[in-house]
Formats: sequence, structure tokens, C-alpha cells
Amino acid sequence: MKAYMMLSCNTVSCKVGARTKVLDELIKMGLSKKDIHLLLGPAEILIQLHGIKNLDEFINKWFNPIRKTAAQDGMIDKTETFIVISEGKSFTEEPYAFLFLHTQPRNLELVQEKLQGIHNVLSADTVFGPYDVICAVRANDNKDLQLIISQIQREVPEIQGTTTAIVASLY
Repeated sequence: MKAYMMLSCNTVSCKVGARTKVLDELIKMGLSKKDIHLLLGPAEILIQLHGIKNLDEFINKWFNPIRKTAAQDGMIDKTETFIVISEGKSFTEEPYAFLFLHTQPRNLELVQEKLQGIHNVLSADTVFGPYDVICAVRANDNKDLQLIISQIQREVPEIQGTTTAIVASLY
């Protein structure tokens, strides 16, 4: 089982330096730096959680500790959780961006299959949550990312909406 957690701080109550403190706490919990992504987009942090045995393990080992750590001292004011329905290709390369996609439920498998066939798509996971697919992509720069997104829109017309988050350096 695989899941994602997205952490946000969108209010003035979030303290300066909170992001670094949250990153430090996540690493202390045993998360790998390669599974923690600092985002420039709809949230500040995206965490990938791999190898989860069941929902109880996810809740007790990851969900509860992360949300409690993030909530203390006004570091994070919102979490979103995505449980993976169908995992895409695994990847070790640092993505340039994550695309959070919407599609009709009947098109989940088709969208995932088409995305996985596009050269610069590292992975495409279908998920339960506010989005339908989370897609990791590689790009050289923002111009290259725009070209990749245009290619995805042409080749996967079943996608109904896209939110893009560029990955930033952790520290």
C-alpha cells in the first residue's frame, strides 16, 4: 500500500521557519529525504509513504504522528491524505514537478496508462482523495515543464483539470 500526505500552511498564524522545523521532524520519524518533497504550489510539503501493510499501520505509524507534529506550534494548518488505488512506475529520480489531476472515475485506468507512456512522466498513481491522479514529471526548467504539460493535455484529453506544483530543494 502507498499513500501521500500533503501539508499546507496558508494562514498568518503559521510561524516563520515552520517549514524547516516540519521537515526536520519528518526526517526524525524515519522518512527518507527522497520521499519528502518541498512544493511551490497548492501545498508546502508532499510526503510519499511506501510499503504500508494496511490502513491501521498507515494511521498509527504515519498519519497520526505527522498530523500531530505538524499541528503543534502552528507549523501546519491543513493536511490532505491520498490513498493510492493503483501505483504507477516506481522512480528514484527527483521529479521537477507533481501534477494533481482530475478525470472522470471511468477514465482512471486509461489516464494512468496514457500518462505512463509519455517519456517525461516518471510515475502516475491513481488515488482516493481530492484529486484522481498524482503524476511525477521530469523537466529541465519551467519552459520544458510547459511543453510537457501541453503534451499531456494533447495526448490525454480525458484529463479535466490540472494543478501543478514545482518541487523545490529541501534545504
